[in-house]
Amino acid sequence: MLMSGPCLTGYTQTINDWYDRDIDAINEPYRPIPSGAISENEVITQIWVLLLAGLGLGALLDVWAGHDFPIIFYLALGGSLLSYIYSAPPLKLKQNGWIGNFALGASYIGLPWWAGQALFGTLTPDIVVLTTLYSIAGLGIAIVNDFKSIEGDRTLGLQSLPVAFGMETAKWICVGAIDITQLSVAAYLLSTGKLYYALALVGLTIPQVILQFQYFLKDPVKYDVKYQASAQPFFVFGLLVTALATSH
Repeated sequence: MLMSGPCLTGYTQTINDWYDRDIDAINEPYRPIPSGAISENEVITQIWVLLLAGLGLGALLDVWAGHDFPIIFYLALGGSLLSYIYSAPPLKLKQNGWIGNFALGASYIGLPWWAGQALFGTLTPDIVVLTTLYSIAGLGIAIVNDFKSIEGDRTLGLQSLPVAFGMETAKWICVGAIDITQLSVAAYLLSTGKLYYALALVGLTIPQVILQFQYFLKDPVKYDVKYQASAQPFFVFGLLVTALATSH
């Protein structure tokens, strides 16, 4: 469990960096691939080693859990395919700000949640629906990273939301996706009788809103690191609160 996720995350990050090398040469030329610190053969080797290791460990987890159907392996395989079509042509989902960011959000939130639920519990339809909705908040988080890449995205024709809608509108789309989703999940928990979990989630959303006004909405490029370092932990704890609520 501890290694399968990091291996596949490394695979997705590496393959994304590889197909983004032209954009990174404009936006972040100091990164390993555009700077020449790592060769093409080393990149390709790293991609295959991490992919095969992650899929292999996923299959071993199915054996360990005694699954009749290798659900962890297929979730890992599906996630790996999604990360490929997100980064690579001809589909390259990231070219579309809405589809690409939702795919990214689902990969960060829905997919690992499903895998954990399948490994240590039972993956039920209500969990799938709830986590898919929660992935809308992941869409907002993914947008945060688009602001620093506006110049390169515009040059290469990528329709990220800051490029498509402008920085001001995209900022509000971003925080709206994050905050409205969490408050909607809190309302769902309240409707199912989970009052204290709902209050905890609202309590964790409030400091995120404060930090959005303090940092992100002022300047999403200048305060990118400060905002993510200060606000994201509250979001992650909110995910854990929701997971606890749905498991009781």
